[in-house]
Amino acid sequence: MIKRYLAILLVLLCCSTLLRAQQFSPAWGGGADQTDLSFGFSFSYVSSDFKIVKQPNWRAPYFDADSRTYVTDSLNSIGSKNTPGFAVGFITRYRLTDHLEVRTTPSLVFSDKKLRYTYANTAEPIDKQVQTTTVDFPLSLKLKSDRVGNLRAYLLGGVKFSTAIGGKKDGDNTAPLERLLKNSKSYSSYEAGFGFDIYFEYFKLSPEIKVTNTFGNLLIQENHPFSAPISKLSLHTIMFSLYFE
Repeated sequence: MIKRYLAILLVLLCCSTLLRAQQFSPAWGGGADQTDLSFGFSFSYVSSDFKIVKQPNWRAPYFDADSRTYVTDSLNSIGSKNTPGFAVGFITRYRLTDHLEVRTTPSLVFSDKKLRYTYANTAEPIDKQVQTTTVDFPLSLKLKSDRVGNLRAYLLGGVKFSTAIGGKKDGDNTAPLERLLKNSKSYSSYEAGFGFDIYFEYFKLSPEIKVTNTFGNLLIQENHPFSAPISKLSLHTIMFSLYFE
């Protein structure tokens, strides 16, 4: 009996909410949807990790030809931890129809990546950080639902080109255990996500979650203990963004 009354109460609450939604005047949203072309800016939280494909003999200790000694023990594991970062950018959108638009959101992304190597007879693992600041150039299609009050849901998908700026360098004379793990400077990705357009009086806010995966192999293969055991690296990224238009 109590469950039945609770169900009736929920139905009444939903009906009253819909009635109120029909009575108030929807927010203008700063006119973001009134023109074919509009602009804005974004702030994003970024979480990245590598997907690793290992060589068949990846566990083997690394033999340094210069010193003619093994400089590592046999490997137990190679893993990649999620590392946080952030991004700031701009948004340019062009309306194709009332429910479809194309947009680009170039961003400056600050996000380091990390690989962890654990060895058989070594208590402490070795972390290798890939320090990169990238400039991203995404191009996406955004499929929007009908607007209900001041809310509209959407899906999006597209491709992205990224290029790294800065970063540390090393040379062939660097000690084997001090060598850096290097990635391609430029690469492409595919991405998909969803979000909501929330309309306020003077602007439109769009919280969004997006998943990105790179094409191909990012690893620059070199002969040192941290590159030799790996066959392929690809980058997996989750972004939570707030867009203001």
